[in-house]
Amino acid sequence: MNQRADELVFAPLGGVGEIGMNLSIYGVGSEHKRSWLAVDFGVSFAGDDLPGIDLIFPDIRYLVSERRNLAGIVLTHAHEDHFGALIDLWPQLKIPVYATPFTAALLEAKRASEPGAPQIPVTIVPLGGRVTIGAFDVEFVSVAHSIPESNALIIRTPAGAVLHTGDWKIDPTPILGPPTDEAKLKALGAEGCLAIVGDSTNAVRDGRSPSEADVAKTIAELVKNARGRVAVAAFASNVARLRAVADAAKAAGREVVVVGRAMERISQVARETGYFNGVQEFRSHDSYGYLPPDKVVALCTGSQGEPRAALARIAADEHPEVTLARGDCVIFSARTIPGNEKAVGRVMNGLIDQGIEVITDRTHLVHVSGHPRREELQDLIRWVKPQILIPVHGEALHLSEHAALARKAGVPQVVMCRNGDMVRLAPGKAGIVDEVPSGRLYKDGRLIVDAESRTVADRRRLGFAGIVSVALALTEKGELAADPEIDMVGIPEKDAEGGSMLDQVYDAALEAFESMPRGRRRDPDAVAEAVRRAVRAVVAARWSKKPMCHVHVLAV
Repeated sequence: MNQRADELVFAPLGGVGEIGMNLSIYGVGSEHKRSWLAVDFGVSFAGDDLPGIDLIFPDIRYLVSERRNLAGIVLTHAHEDHFGALIDLWPQLKIPVYATPFTAALLEAKRASEPGAPQIPVTIVPLGGRVTIGAFDVEFVSVAHSIPESNALIIRTPAGAVLHTGDWKIDPTPILGPPTDEAKLKALGAEGCLAIVGDSTNAVRDGRSPSEADVAKTIAELVKNARGRVAVAAFASNVARLRAVADAAKAAGREVVVVGRAMERISQVARETGYFNGVQEFRSHDSYGYLPPDKVVALCTGSQGEPRAALARIAADEHPEVTLARGDCVIFSARTIPGNEKAVGRVMNGLIDQGIEVITDRTHLVHVSGHPRREELQDLIRWVKPQILIPVHGEALHLSEHAALARKAGVPQVVMCRNGDMVRLAPGKAGIVDEVPSGRLYKDGRLIVDAESRTVADRRRLGFAGIVSVALALTEKGELAADPEIDMVGIPEKDAEGGSMLDQVYDAALEAFESMPRGRRRDPDAVAEAVRRAVRAVVAARWSKKPMCHVHVLAV
């Protein structure tokens, strides 16, 4: 294939075929010498299928190998699924980072709260600013979303201009910050746009997303009419929602108490960056108990049912300072992220069992998405008139629906890709031309481990079928110096007939050893393997599950 020096390519390393862990790269140059720009550095959150894992990061080994050619990292906004991996992974790259003021301030607050976190130099770009990063001319476009200072990016190169939408919606009344910059997007359409790399999250939903101002009205009405205490569970990063709650509380003559560290941190950053100008000072959770029930609104973390968050502890009546009682109400001002339904249901049931009223978006407009529905996606295509559209930020269904919408809207080329696919945008017909290494890394306590390592697989086996440990002491002649020591964790004590599982494991280990030829008994590895097989077989025969089995042979 004939390579051109001005070739423009795009490759997602996360965030395509999934919601979360967003990381995209753009490359300019020839196949053998490209300059790269990274957009966002996000995380995903681990579920029950990954025991012990805290966060999921994109595998950046390709970026590490191309580090000298990587001009910088641009952050579109400060949601965890777009910037949450930066603190952990940046030390492998040590390249410039570009962000608007609120995103930079929240990154610094997060860094300051994590012991040993690296100093990350951030170049602060003003809202709507434009900056040259290596071979790339990057212009920030203000867009409405559920966190301040969300940006689309116009990435101009010699091969053409790309609109990387980030997370966005059209909201004429966003409460905080400017609305989506329609004029700048239409100007891009007039200038000529090669491609949109666009958010697909709500591509399955017809119509338009309601405005944040509509939610504020609903919350104000609910707080005004409440008789007892009111608690509002929201994403801490949704500063406009926090401001709406504060305004509702002030109108009803109530104080706002902040409950949860993430809520405290973001509230502080919002004040420092001017987004809470004119908003009453919030009270700390230790003042909650001194306020009359009809004079308080609690802003709580835990809208996703997180077991250690404030709301889960309140629902279990385990929070040291904050309690609710019959006649109080909790407003869930957030959508439940797919996979969190059980955890959220647990919290709601705990609250209802205490006689607390639970209000959700099933019955009241207490939450709106920060992502565009179908009519908004059509508006963007009409404004920008791209030659190419690449759906990103979504699972397979979202990507497919976005692609179909783009084709129907008349976009000449629609390219479907997945993490690791390299898409050539120019010159010539757009399409997948190569593959780059991609995958996942796991944050496991203080460590970052490869997703392919045995760690998580072993934990799953432990959780499913337990472990048996056998210790044997052998003399030089290959004889047992003492009785075998057996320890079992997660194994039933008795089989279906009531027999002791421990006794049967002991007998199996002893019989396996004694049935070995005398010469083989002096080989610790051979003894360990024979005993391991025998123990797993006897447990499987009595239980129909095969535990992990570790045999320790000590020569004495």
